[in-house]
Amino acid sequence: MSIIGKKDVQLVLAIETSCDETSVAIIKDGNQVLVNLISSQISTHQQFGGVVPEVASRKHIESISLLVEEALKEAGIQPEELSAVAVTNGPGLVGALLVGVSFAKAYAFALGKPLLGVNHILGHIYANFLEHPNIELPVVCLVVSGGHTHLLYIKEHGEYQVIGRTRDDAAGEAFDKIARAMGLGYPGGPMIDKISKAGDIKAFDFPRAWLEPSSLDFSFSGVKSAVLNLLNSASMKGQTLKEEDIAASFQEAIIDVLVTKAFAAVDETGVKSLLLAGGVAANSRLRQQLGSIGEQRGIKVYYPAPVLCTDNAAMIGAAAYYQLIKGAQSGLDLNAVPNLKLE
Repeated sequence: MSIIGKKDVQLVLAIETSCDETSVAIIKDGNQVLVNLISSQISTHQQFGGVVPEVASRKHIESISLLVEEALKEAGIQPEELSAVAVTNGPGLVGALLVGVSFAKAYAFALGKPLLGVNHILGHIYANFLEHPNIELPVVCLVVSGGHTHLLYIKEHGEYQVIGRTRDDAAGEAFDKIARAMGLGYPGGPMIDKISKAGDIKAFDFPRAWLEPSSLDFSFSGVKSAVLNLLNSASMKGQTLKEEDIAASFQEAIIDVLVTKAFAAVDETGVKSLLLAGGVAANSRLRQQLGSIGEQRGIKVYYPAPVLCTDNAAMIGAAAYYQLIKGAQSGLDLNAVPNLKLE
């Protein structure tokens, strides 16, 4: 039977272009991924050591319409069968966001379908519900990515509270900057994770910023500066340090704070489940530490597969579904908001 014949089925076409990944997905009923296509620009930006916004925007323009056509073809559905069109409208690179938002508005208007703007951070959270649809709310979610480090208390779908955030660098940003300083290349997070496996986490005593006793906020500028100072000092003195030890000790300093504050948030809210989301959620040491402590304390820890930790449209479609079933809809005046807050 054709999907279009089942009126209770919700099919969301989702678009994600917040940074350097062009992604299009089709999500059925909030948790079934019919297709999730990702066109990566990593090889393009590696030569620059990071993302070049103008280049990213142009690559999105080249890819987006072809990906939408391919997604519909792979899912075996017609455009008129869609229930809504969802798109990331922030936060992110303004030019990159505008490509996705402009396309989504035109596509939704042409089809006469609802348009849904989705916060990128919220999308990362809902990647968990694609793989673990039976997660019981309320939960605490630790969002860790290149641009964001947040702790959220999610009481129910659409009702959440930010209870902690970074006051300076995001954890992923710190990973990328240290990886660049060490000559490990871009993206830095996976490289730090990889080489740290052969390193000693106690080789260097890098600082942890705990802030005020009751604070659930984060600060990673101090540990970043400490590593940079170590590297510069060694260079000036002609010393050779084991990069595996630097990476392992640096990574441990960041993960120690993330894990400790995540479980402090669990204690404060009294929830029984902890979600992990964002690009840094793919970090093997972070997963291992959260899972181990969660098992000891009887707290269920959930995280998505690595492909759903990085930027992708499937997570945007999942988040949009819960907006759709509550009757939410964005107007055609939807705009890209590069510093969109999750409030």
